[in-house]
Amino acid sequence: MFETLEILRDGGVATVWMNRPDRQNAFNAQAIAELAQAFACLAADADVRAVALAGRGKSFSAGADLNWMKAAGEARFEDNLDDARKLSRMLRALADMPKPTVARVQGAALGGGMGLAAACDICIAATTASFATSEVKFGLIPSAIGPYVLRAIGPRQAARYFLSAERIAAAKAKEIGLVHEVVEPDALDGAVREQLALLMDGGPVAQAEAKRLIRDLAGKSVDDALAEETAQRIARLRMGGEAREGLTAFLEKRSPCWST
Repeated sequence: MFETLEILRDGGVATVWMNRPDRQNAFNAQAIAELAQAFACLAADADVRAVALAGRGKSFSAGADLNWMKAAGEARFEDNLDDARKLSRMLRALADMPKPTVARVQGAALGGGMGLAAACDICIAATTASFATSEVKFGLIPSAIGPYVLRAIGPRQAARYFLSAERIAAAKAKEIGLVHEVVEPDALDGAVREQLALLMDGGPVAQAEAKRLIRDLAGKSVDDALAEETAQRIARLRMGGEAREGLTAFLEKRSPCWST
């Protein structure tokens, strides 16, 4: 049972709803702990094929609760560091989840909220969505979210937005690589459902391995060692039961056993 979250299941899809609309889904120590616990449980649940992350109310997430951040900054360094580590681990649990993840962004995704959207594999936003790495306005830096935002938009765009803290409209967020698709607000849920339905067609083992492949290949130069590594990976997967089922199903003109 969670106080700051609501988890809804529909077949193989679990939707994690951040549920602090009165606080624009800003997260404090409790929300961070509950998000981390939810991500760990869903990652380990074989019945969950994909995870959507959403926010109740008008905002996706306004990021870290400033009262919590201020209190953490006034605590002993060890306690402050412990809080920062918990935030970092929560974001990593989302980014490294073996299941595909989709962010549903309907309003503001600021600071840590932008980090949550960037940590998801796919981000679908309404035209009313906006993003910002607003930390420098408060004398801070987007440190914990930095790896995921940088991965999404690259260092050149990050230089602008990390330093200016300016708002990024949904269309601009799509242009710089943060958002995959922008739709009208009344089409947002349908677009998310459509994307999740597409994810159900992929083999779960293959999807987990594809996510690992992206992480491992990012930024590497193609050399003999990398070519050999990729050959080893596909050879191992081809011998697995999931690949055998997928190839057989295709040749027999039927759906594989995991497709719903």
